[in-house]
Amino acid sequence: MATAQFPQPENPLDVLIVGAGLSGIGTAHWLQEQCPNKRYAILEAREAIGGTWDLFRYPGVRSDSDMHTLGYGFKPWRNPKAIADGSSIRQYIEETAREGSIVDHIHFGYKVIGASWSSQEACWRVEAVHVPTGAPRILRTRFLYMCSGYYSYEEAYRPEFTAEADFRGTVVLPQFWPQELNYTDKRVVVVGSGATAVTLVPAMAQSAAHVTMLQRSPTYVVALPGQDAIALFLRRYLPERLAYGFTRWKNLLLGMAAYKLTRRFPRHMKRRFVKMAAQQLGPDYDVNTHFSPRYNPWDQRLCVVPDGDLFQAINQGLASVVTDEIDRFTATGLRLKSGQELPADVVVLATGLKVKLFGGMSLTVDGQVYQPNQLMAYKGMMLGNVPNFALAFGYTNASWTLKTDLTAGYVCRLLRYMDHHGYSIVVPRPQDDVQPEPLLSFSSGYVQRAQKLLPKQGSRRPWRVFQNYLQDMLTIRFGRLADGVLHFGPKGALP
Repeated sequence: MATAQFPQPENPLDVLIVGAGLSGIGTAHWLQEQCPNKRYAILEAREAIGGTWDLFRYPGVRSDSDMHTLGYGFKPWRNPKAIADGSSIRQYIEETAREGSIVDHIHFGYKVIGASWSSQEACWRVEAVHVPTGAPRILRTRFLYMCSGYYSYEEAYRPEFTAEADFRGTVVLPQFWPQELNYTDKRVVVVGSGATAVTLVPAMAQSAAHVTMLQRSPTYVVALPGQDAIALFLRRYLPERLAYGFTRWKNLLLGMAAYKLTRRFPRHMKRRFVKMAAQQLGPDYDVNTHFSPRYNPWDQRLCVVPDGDLFQAINQGLASVVTDEIDRFTATGLRLKSGQELPADVVVLATGLKVKLFGGMSLTVDGQVYQPNQLMAYKGMMLGNVPNFALAFGYTNASWTLKTDLTAGYVCRLLRYMDHHGYSIVVPRPQDDVQPEPLLSFSSGYVQRAQKLLPKQGSRRPWRVFQNYLQDMLTIRFGRLADGVLHFGPKGALP
C-alpha cells in the first residue's frame, strides 16, 4: 500500500497520474526529475504495479518488442533476454518505482470513474471508487494525465460460438488465465493468430499432449534472436549507460528502416517474410496456407517469436497450425467449416482485446460531456478542447514506451512554460480546416472494432499522428509550445 496520505480535495494536486503500469511509472520518473516542485499522486485500480505486465499471467507471456526500446530511456535493461518474459518486465517496473520512491505516491485499489473540469477553478474534480470497499473518493488536480492504457482490464473480446455448452472440456481466456489450470498431457486448441496465440502455443506445447493453433487467416510471424548479441558485446566493453544507449538507438533505427522498407516495397517484403518462415519449417511445409497473409506487412502488427520457438514446436511435432473457421463446438472439441474435427480438452480463445479508453471514465469540461470519439488528438498526446489533460498512447509500429517517454518530457516542458508565464490553463483548439481521420490505420480486428470508440487524428499537423520516433522527437522535444494551436490563459475561462 502507498505510504502517502490520500490527497484531500481541498488541497489540489499539481498532477494526477492514472495508472501504475509501464507508462505511468515512467511518467512519474520524468515528473520527479524535470518538475521536482510538482506535487503529484498516482491512482491505480488494481493492487499491484505493472499494468499489462501484472494482469497477463498466461503461459509464456512476453514482450513483442525488444526491451532495449520498450524499456525506459533512463534505466538500462540488464536482463540478457531482449525479448523478455512478463515476470522480468514486471520486476523491472517495480524496481523503477522503488528506486525513485515513486511507490510512495501510488494509491492502490482506486478506480477513476469520472473527471470534471472547471475553468473557474482551473482544476479537475476527479471521482474515484475504492475497489475493495466500494467507497467513493473525491480529489482535485490542476493537470490530469491518463496512463491507463487503451483496453478493458475487466473484459476481453470474446466471440460466441455455436453449441459451446456441449463442450465437456475447459474454455479459457488468456487475459483471465486460471493459475490452477492443468493442461499437462492434454489436447489444446488455441484460437487466434496474433501475438498472444504465437506466444501461448510454444509455451503450452512443452507439457501438453499437443497444441493446435487454429486461425481464420495467417499472420506474419518473424523469428528473431531472443538475445541481442551486439548488446551483450557492448556491455562487456562499455559503461552500462553508454552500451544501453548505443543498443537502444541501434534497435530503434533498424526498426524504423525495416518498417519504411516494408511499407515501400510490400510485395518484396511479403515474399521475404514468407520465405523466412519456409526456411524455418522446411520445404514440405505449406507456408502459403498457414504463414502467407492476405494483407501487406504492417497493415497489422508483425508477430515476433524469439529464437523461432513457434517454428521449433511445429518441427518437433508438439504443435500444428490449422487455417480454417469454427462451425461449432462439440462435446470433444471443435468442428470446422471444412468438416474437419479438432479434438480438444482445453480451448484457449486468444481472440483479442476489448478497447476502452480512459478506463471507461466519464469526461466533462465546464458541464459539457465528451466521448473519446468526439475528440481529436493533438500530437497524439493531448485532446482538442480538453484543458490541462494528457494521455500516454504509444506506437503501433515500434515500442510503446518510445512515445510515452516523449509525451512525459513534453508535459514537463509544458508545465514549466506555464509556471514561467503565469498561466493556469492550456487547451489545444482544433482549426476549422482540419479534417478528422481515424486515429489508427491498422486493419487488425481490435482496431477496426474500436474505430467508433477512439479519438480522431487530423488531416495535418499538429493533429496528425506520426508513427515515427525521429519525427516526433524533433517536433515534441524541440518544437515551439506556443504554436498558435495551444491556447494559454489564467484561471476563469477557457482561452
